[in-house]
Amino acid sequence: MTAIPNTLELAGRAIVDIPSFYAEINRVFMADETWALAESLDALNDLLYGGYGAIDGRAPVELVWREMEASRAALGIETTRAWLLEKLQSPATFNTDVIRNQLDALERGEGQTYFDIILEIIGDHRNIMLVPA
Repeated sequence: MTAIPNTLELAGRAIVDIPSFYAEINRVFMADETWALAESLDALNDLLYGGYGAIDGRAPVELVWREMEASRAALGIETTRAWLLEKLQSPATFNTDVIRNQLDALERGEGQTYFDIILEIIGDHRNIMLVPA
């Protein structure tokens, strides 16, 4: 008998930019915690490994992403461009050559958007089954 996975739901229409994405992640994954996840893709990746928040280690999770297309649009090219340009303002913290290459790829229509990066991170966690809804 297969265990019924923990089901979590993201409200895609609540995601209008990067801060609201993390607000939604915190609402869904961190509701029982006394602290919030930072606005960081690395922090998101760490969260998905489980051990705190709503994910119990490697237990199966069904992540239903409602209104996913609204989130895709909100975290698309314009948001990604602004995010990358902001990183360029901190050359001591970020590799500006890599960021410029990411910007160039984005402008050519070949680069990943913030939304694409999120999907890649989720996809790296085999215990999480993403369900677009």
